[in-house]
Amino acid sequence: MFPIEKMRLVEQALLDYFPSEDMYPKSLYKAMRYSLFAGGKRFRSVLLLCSAEVFGRDPENVLPTACAIEYIHTYSLIHDDLPSIDNDDYRRGRKTCHKVFGEDIAIMAGDALFAEAFSLIARLQKTQKSGKITEVIKEISQASGASGMVGGQVVDMISTNKDVGFETVLFIHTHKTGKLIKAAVKSGAILAFASEVNLDHVANYAEHLGLAFQITDDILDEVGELKELGKEPGADKRQNKATFPSVLGLEDARKYAEGEIDKAKDCLKLINEDTGQLEYLADFVLNRTA
Repeated sequence: MFPIEKMRLVEQALLDYFPSEDMYPKSLYKAMRYSLFAGGKRFRSVLLLCSAEVFGRDPENVLPTACAIEYIHTYSLIHDDLPSIDNDDYRRGRKTCHKVFGEDIAIMAGDALFAEAFSLIARLQKTQKSGKITEVIKEISQASGASGMVGGQVVDMISTNKDVGFETVLFIHTHKTGKLIKAAVKSGAILAFASEVNLDHVANYAEHLGLAFQITDDILDEVGELKELGKEPGADKRQNKATFPSVLGLEDARKYAEGEIDKAKDCLKLINEDTGQLEYLADFVLNRTA
């Protein structure tokens, strides 16, 4: 089953680390809090905790970095929802940040969460080996920026309403979604002092997992229901977005996702540790309904 206990660890840590509601300017912190605590399974953060645990690190010892990943993911959702990008009114069953606080404050809330993520790691993450904090910050920053999530988002934007091929969609998916998932898995392993060989194995696992995650997201946008998704389905088609179903068809997109999950599990077989929870999370990605 989904590692609920790790999700709860992340949720409590987010509450503990996040500044109080009395912080000034209140409108900014309210917007940040509104989006950060909007719900969700904290999938990327849970992945990080599971990865660390595989290599012998207590999940509680890597919570600052897990929460930083959640800050960055939340920032990306706030910005994705903006009128200038996806123009979404709902996220996780309630109004998007810009609908509640205005577009200007929403932009600032996203920017603040992104910056605070690295502050969280630098201030609170502890490690017994020098250089590991820098290594993690490098991993996450590269995954978030022009060579990662932001780059993928830009290609997604400029590909809208265009007839693009498989390679473009693959680039979008592996960068917009896959890079941060990979950074989460690798960061957990780095903080647990995994060997270079095992780092390669979990990185390959995460690459396949991240691609499968976004493909299933594309599929759910076509076949999912409002109640489970927490947002109006069909947005990709309405906006003529470049997706796996749009280039491969729904059934072949499903098969592609299944193949990626099989490859992810194969990577775990190369690790001589208990990877059961990472294997479960691969199955979760394939079978999720939201």
